[in-house]
Amino acid sequence: MAMDAREIEELIKAHLPDATVEIRDLAGDGDHYAATVISPSFKGKSRVQQHQMVYAALQGRMGGALHALALTTAAPDN
Repeated sequence: MAMDAREIEELIKAHLPDATVEIRDLAGDGDHYAATVISPSFKGKSRVQQHQMVYAALQGRMGGALHALALTTAAPDN
C-alpha cells in the first residue's frame, strides 16, 4: 500500500518537530517522492547523518510502503 505525502510529512515532523518539510510526488503514483527537510537538528551533522535521521523518522517504511524517496536535507542558514 502506497503512502501519501501528508503521512510522510507527519512522520518526519513527529521525529523532527522543528523541521520545515516539503514533499513532492514525483510520478503521481504515491510511491516515488522527493522530500526537502530543513532542520536546526541537522546542524553539525554530515549529510549521511541527516539522511539517517529522516529515515529513522519513517520507522522502517522505506522499501515497503514507501518505495523511493529522493532526499535533500540541510540545516537553516541562520
